[in-house]
Amino acid sequence: MKLNYLALTGKPLMAAALFSAFALSSCEKNIEGPEAVATANAVSSDAKQYGQPGVNYVANEVLVKFKAGTSATARGAALSRVNGQVAETILTKAMQRAGEKEAMLLVRTPLAAAEAIGRLRGEEVEYVEPNYIYTHQATATDPKYTDGSLWGMYGATTSPANQFGSGAATAWAAGHTGSASVVLGIIDEGIQFTHTDLNGQVWTNPFDPADGVDNDGNGYVDDIHGWDFDGNNNTIYDGGSNGGTDDHGTHVAGTIGAKANNGAGVTGMNWSTTLISCKFLGRRGGTTANAVKAVDYLNDLKSRHGMNIVASNNSWGGGGFSQALSDAVTRANTANILFIAAAGNGGSDGVGDDNDAVASYPSNLPQANVIAVASITSAGAKSSFSNFGATTVDLGAPGSGIWSSTAFNIFEAYSGTSMATPHVAGAAALYAAQNPGASAATIKAAILNSATPTTSLTGKCVTGGRLNVSGF
Repeated sequence: MKLNYLALTGKPLMAAALFSAFALSSCEKNIEGPEAVATANAVSSDAKQYGQPGVNYVANEVLVKFKAGTSATARGAALSRVNGQVAETILTKAMQRAGEKEAMLLVRTPLAAAEAIGRLRGEEVEYVEPNYIYTHQATATDPKYTDGSLWGMYGATTSPANQFGSGAATAWAAGHTGSASVVLGIIDEGIQFTHTDLNGQVWTNPFDPADGVDNDGNGYVDDIHGWDFDGNNNTIYDGGSNGGTDDHGTHVAGTIGAKANNGAGVTGMNWSTTLISCKFLGRRGGTTANAVKAVDYLNDLKSRHGMNIVASNNSWGGGGFSQALSDAVTRANTANILFIAAAGNGGSDGVGDDNDAVASYPSNLPQANVIAVASITSAGAKSSFSNFGATTVDLGAPGSGIWSSTAFNIFEAYSGTSMATPHVAGAAALYAAQNPGASAATIKAAILNSATPTTSLTGKCVTGGRLNVSGF
């Protein structure tokens, strides 16, 4: 899927080719530009040789998990078949808490990934798979609730009004504006946490003060506002005072929880909430290995500290099925955390695809905590770029021409299922604020059962309808 990313708010206009491998399913930057091509180790490998055309992954890396009890000799023999070197041993705290004793290994090899996978398959291996590359997809088109721009927040009887909006303004009128006690994880790019509309909405870790010590023992030193899994550091925003990076994550954050009534920009679905940055998307996209660590970071925070983490927002996609990522989402299900995912933005033609026919991951994962989100326009049509699926996509939400916060301290309009997804994640937070202690299953049921039937979505998603939080 390719969409143009056109910034119209003070930044130079840019056209960025976006592919939909694991594309942050609605807003995506170019990860196959000259810089990526020049860096052989980091570029994605065309997956035609692996049997999955259009799916990209790191060229000379694979993820391997050996079966429990496999001897060191057998492990060494298996790795020697591909001249493999273990670059990273991944056994997250959440894996350990779930009873896992075998780590997932990130193995580097001089062989092409597809060939290495073939050579590594054997009785001693539980799974071996590519280290998929995920990206996000977006296009860009005023801020302000009062000027009619934030149609996705409106309802049929609000002022301004739009019957195809989420109905959030109706919920606000009833005094339902969210709560700082409700926590959401944003698995994405980073967040400009000092942004005018986000300052105070992003989590500050009370369990690990900035002192150079991992005080809470979660494996991440001074994870003050979350963690940058791409850079392996605690700097969740890398755009400086010029912006240009972490725009997508900042945009997603604003839709979920931008501050209200501060005289600036936009407002989010929740006027009050707490957002944790789980940055795994860098300049060249993100990998399965880092996505797993990001999901498990939230799983561990909830289990370790009893935090009220109700959902993660996943506006990305682009690879094939990953057992490693699926296992992490299962652990999230066990932890009672919803995994809200963008349905995807179609293929290279920019036209939405049927996820029932060709799976789009991670939104096609089968776990009960997954909510897959399509995009609709302000006129109620299914967005032309949006994927759909009568059995694999749950509902539609506003995703075309969505204004939100971007770096640095500006506001822009993007389009894509990446933009629809945070409306649903915001809905989960809004419901949880009014219904403390509600389970992930209860929150999901509330969202799906309140969907409004929509002609353009009939036969295109499970509910046949669009997001409606007016009763939350």
